[in-house]
Amino acid sequence: MNAVSADPLARERAHLTSSRAALRAMREDVEALDIRDVTANWVNAEVLQGQIDDRIKALADLTHTPLFFGRLDYAHAPGAEGAEIGQGSEATSLQGRGWETGGQFYIGRRHVHDAHGDPMVIDWRAPVSQPFYRASKKDPMDVTLRRRFGYTGGDLTAYEDEHLTDATEAEQVSKLLQAEIERPRVGPMRDIVATIQPEQDEIVRSGLAGSVCVQGGPGTGKTAVGLHRVAYLLYAHRERLARTGTLVIGPNRSFLHYIEQVLPALGELEVKQATVDDLVAHVEVRGTDDPAAALVKGDARMAEVLRRAVRSHVTPPAEGVVVVRGSRRWRVPAYELDDIVRELQARDMRYGAAREALPQRIAHAVLVQMERSGEAPDDRVQDAVARNAAVKAAVKAIWPLVDPAKLVHRLLADAEFLAAHAEGVLTGEEQRAVLWAKPARTPKSTKWSAADAVLIDEAADLVARTHSLGHVVLDEAQDLSPMQYRAVGRRCTTGSVTVLGDLAQGTTPWATPTWAEALGHLGKQDAVVEELTAGFRVPREVIAYASRLLPAIAPGLTEVASVRESPGSLEVREVGAEDLDAAVLDACAASLRREGSIGLIAADARIAALAGALDAAGVPHLSPGEETTAGARLTLVPASLAKGLEYDYVVLDEPAAVVAGEPDERTGLRRLYVALTRAVSGLTVLHTGALPPALG
Repeated sequence: MNAVSADPLARERAHLTSSRAALRAMREDVEALDIRDVTANWVNAEVLQGQIDDRIKALADLTHTPLFFGRLDYAHAPGAEGAEIGQGSEATSLQGRGWETGGQFYIGRRHVHDAHGDPMVIDWRAPVSQPFYRASKKDPMDVTLRRRFGYTGGDLTAYEDEHLTDATEAEQVSKLLQAEIERPRVGPMRDIVATIQPEQDEIVRSGLAGSVCVQGGPGTGKTAVGLHRVAYLLYAHRERLARTGTLVIGPNRSFLHYIEQVLPALGELEVKQATVDDLVAHVEVRGTDDPAAALVKGDARMAEVLRRAVRSHVTPPAEGVVVVRGSRRWRVPAYELDDIVRELQARDMRYGAAREALPQRIAHAVLVQMERSGEAPDDRVQDAVARNAAVKAAVKAIWPLVDPAKLVHRLLADAEFLAAHAEGVLTGEEQRAVLWAKPARTPKSTKWSAADAVLIDEAADLVARTHSLGHVVLDEAQDLSPMQYRAVGRRCTTGSVTVLGDLAQGTTPWATPTWAEALGHLGKQDAVVEELTAGFRVPREVIAYASRLLPAIAPGLTEVASVRESPGSLEVREVGAEDLDAAVLDACAASLRREGSIGLIAADARIAALAGALDAAGVPHLSPGEETTAGARLTLVPASLAKGLEYDYVVLDEPAAVVAGEPDERTGLRRLYVALTRAVSGLTVLHTGALPPALG
């Protein structure tokens, strides 16, 4: 017996080396493909070359990312009787490869096979990998041993075993799992594929047909769950989603930059990312609304106002249409035109689709007369009649073109036009709130607000149907207005959605009161609502302190129960007003002496002063969205941009100022709740006066 076979760690290292060599060989095979003789033309060649390039990228060996993170030893071959691995078309049968009596399977971020096609690493999304996340002593799922691996950089340095069928071995918390969860956060958000918990895995692997809404408090991993769900769905339904598309929607660009490396690390390169503002960018946004106007513009009732306004452009025909063909004249009387228009309106078609159908309906009425007179017109004749100048003129008069931006401009600039279509929907006060005091003369010169752009998007969908995607992930959803939910819902009318959020972190005037209401606006009333209550990021002491705010900001929500004990992770200190900046600098310096990222969070109004203090002290600092480096690990974060971000250590400047920076106390306390829960390892709270009473 040689040294490698006798040493389990050496054997695992040898398998890692072999697996990396196999992955390299897979990549070289793809790079060596010659497509010159298999493409019919340059277009096919471009498409195929693009697919090959994507495959090469997906097969990249990331040196500091473990190729596999776990191993499963089965009692029976997966797919054999007694092995509870998958079912139906998703079941993976690996019989015939030498594993009829069980076998070892290495679980990793992507599939790797050897020169014979035998798997060396199994994709974490495969059914055979599922017990790595869900098996327990109570339900071992035919697994006898689950092994977790520990890495330093890209080197395999440790392993830890759980004998799931050994009744004499007590269940215990995995130290490697705990270490991976607590690993310092430097740089962009990383995947959690090695640490997915059973309740998270159930959400990740739920089917494509159904929509899911995940209510999760700070540190419960809801964002990571949503992203891993996308990766799983692309694995299980790749062809379908390749046709229909997937999209991740985040609250702002800083957040999207923070999460953008997660899916590529899992081998998924084609998922698009956007904010809601990106989706509705029909016009340039250069203006802002006061809270009263934004609240009304974001209200779902505006959809009915817009619907009425769009339909108001249809004018009943005042006279008939006379079509001249050769020596014959064919007349469609006004009453018959009116019947056609009423029938199209009754079908509740999109405005634009009905407008396109109208000339064909008029032409059909002419063809009926032709047939009665003994002629035998065909489809070409009908198309020619539909293009006749008289028919075109009638369509233009009855069903004119509608420009969505011009329509919204008129609604917000013309009090009479708004009143005509908002009657019984908006009160007089609400109408006055949205009307511009000094409207621009044209849509092009208008300083549109973000809420205006959403209204234009709604109007555009009333005119022409919005393209629907196969699956959409909507993160930090609690801050969307009903009209923004409708804009997102239009992008997944024929697909499904994963909604992620926390009602306690809603910080907009229109913040979501209940998920049932939000799902109604999305058009996904049948979505399943799941709640994550186990916290894996925020230390127990910190989340317990922040949760004192819950009765005031979200009384119905369950408090997050953190699995992480970290004594000394919370420090709350009062300082003199004249000493606050110096105390902040001292706290930042203390945090910088530790490993990991540091976030200095403060009320937006305090950011300029703190930036000046940091510069004067020679402390390098970043803005949210900028990637941390060894030389710059501190990020200065306005409280308004802290949502969704996380740092190893957080210094929170003046909680009362964070609360005071919002238009009302509840919103301010919610903003404070967000700021208090960004820390992974430690939180220092510095204040000069009384803390908000809700903190106790």
